[in-house]
Amino acid sequence: MTKFTDLNLNAKVLKAIEEAGYESPTPIQAGAIPPALEGRDVLGIAQTGTGKTASFTLPMITMLARGRARARMPRSLVLCPTRELAAQVAENFDTYSKHLKLTKALLIGGVSFKEQDALIDRGVDVLIATPGRLLDHFERGKLLLTGVQIMVVDEADRMLDMGFIPDIERIFSLTPFTRQTLFFSATMAPEIERITNTFLSAPERVEVARQATTSENIEQGVVMFKGSRRDREASEKRKLLRKLIDGEGEKCTNAIIFCNRKMDVDIVAKSLKKYGYNASPIHGDLDQSQRMKTLDEFREGSLRFLVASDVAARGLDVPSVSHVFNFDVPSHAEDYVHRIGRTGRAGRDGKAMMICVPRDEKNFNAIETLVQKEIPRIENPLKLEKPEPPKEADAPKEKQAERKPRSRKPAEKPVEQQAAPTPKPAPKSNPKPRGRDRHDRGGRVVGMGDHLPSFIALSFDERRAS
Repeated sequence: MTKFTDLNLNAKVLKAIEEAGYESPTPIQAGAIPPALEGRDVLGIAQTGTGKTASFTLPMITMLARGRARARMPRSLVLCPTRELAAQVAENFDTYSKHLKLTKALLIGGVSFKEQDALIDRGVDVLIATPGRLLDHFERGKLLLTGVQIMVVDEADRMLDMGFIPDIERIFSLTPFTRQTLFFSATMAPEIERITNTFLSAPERVEVARQATTSENIEQGVVMFKGSRRDREASEKRKLLRKLIDGEGEKCTNAIIFCNRKMDVDIVAKSLKKYGYNASPIHGDLDQSQRMKTLDEFREGSLRFLVASDVAARGLDVPSVSHVFNFDVPSHAEDYVHRIGRTGRAGRDGKAMMICVPRDEKNFNAIETLVQKEIPRIENPLKLEKPEPPKEADAPKEKQAERKPRSRKPAEKPVEQQAAPTPKPAPKSNPKPRGRDRHDRGGRVVGMGDHLPSFIALSFDERRAS
């Protein structure tokens, strides 16, 4: 069995690994670290939760142990799709480099530019960034990428899904052609094939699991749910979620609840809090400090339920997550693999449950096709109450029979309110006027009232006279 001591890592790095409690590498680590240490490009494909982060941080720290950073010119670059994943990579770097004098800078949104500029000005060995913030610093003239020796793209498929292709291509063009490139991803989409063929040079492909497979130690299930009425579906779906949580009892020590939309994340978190569940939301619209605070509480165990959008689905290493609840069926089948990969990590058992409404069945079928197995159906624990019949049906039949159809004839006024009959006007000998003269009555212009201007009367008199 391979051990970290067999991988030709720096002695100080091995000491940090031992202090962290690790002895043997995971398959992706054992396959990716040796070619990375040789300076070759690496394309690593493995399901989430298999230790991809250490697959590039360990060889990177070993290779950077020799040399010194220059101001505004980082020696290595790690690109991450989200702030949370970038912060986690930074934590891994701190853990494994604590016995080496290496510096790092974390460039993510929600943090002051001034603080980040100060770090870059001093020179950093490792620059960990999201694409947008990295380009912001570059365009402000605060950063040069011509000194990058090692470039890492973490969760490459997610980077492409989130629309970072133009940014990734531009960042590649700003780095030296001689750089070493490491790509790590959980799935291998055709688009990534094009990117890797363009920017990687004869990469070592390390694939330790079939593409888009789910871990065997995760128990999966789905509830096929249909609301009693369309306007009640959302509230009944939230009630079903609470029933599923309650049904797990003490086995559900903590859980991540995934929703497709940020708005639903807030609604579900608020609903759970209302019913006494310890829950908080996390999504891209929240302030960075609030997102980090929520994640820290969840890691520490003071927060039981984390209601999240897909910003938390990729790469976040939260230990001992017992359950994952998919409140919504993900729009992309690959996201299902990443979502449920938050549980059952490092060989632990986990459980993933999903709620599927009729309009999501197409996406659900795509998930079963991708993972190449049928997800077991769970009996709906929610006994829906029959909808209330319309009020018309509640009325007794004899009363319904008494109701008469509405007459189109207007109702007559009471006798006391009726006006006295007016005498009929005498028939006129003149024939009915036509055209403009039909409104004339006895030579009088109708509608002018008693205040007829004299010049108008004069003009009519003159016309008659002629």
